[in-house]
Amino acid sequence: MRYAGQARRLGDNINTDYIISSRRKRDTLDEKELARYLMEDIDPDFAGRVSPGDIIVAGSNFGCGSAMEIAAMVIRGAGVLVVMAKSFSRTFYRNAINNGILLVIFDTDEIRENDLIEIETAQNEIKVMRDGVAIGTGLPLSAAMMKIIDCGGLVEYIKHYGGFDAE
Repeated sequence: MRYAGQARRLGDNINTDYIISSRRKRDTLDEKELARYLMEDIDPDFAGRVSPGDIIVAGSNFGCGSAMEIAAMVIRGAGVLVVMAKSFSRTFYRNAINNGILLVIFDTDEIRENDLIEIETAQNEIKVMRDGVAIGTGLPLSAAMMKIIDCGGLVEYIKHYGGFDAE
């Protein structure tokens, strides 16, 4: 798979309530509707700058806080299919994979807002490029995780394969 988009830069410790405020979930759980509120508590203009295909680039501990799956769903609802960070909360990590979002564990210090980021996945390898220049590889994902992401999430994977192979 190949992904390309502009970097949308965030810092460390972006918790799930920053991704989508709890007060917004009272009205709807529609991920596309909620996407317009993406990161509003830390940057009210963030959702307006995000275009489908853009890549969220953050520091350490992305997705910490509560285990609400809607946080990953809202990112997907905004058309973002890749999040790069130095580290992720374990619960967010699984929620995002299960929603078809590629998570790239990578040293993001040198990536700036609006850099063109390209991600190529082949087998379990994740190659990262910035402005057309290779800058490294992300931590590899298992073959099972890559299949889930390639299908667009766990539900689509099960629809396609008729179940989950324990292998």
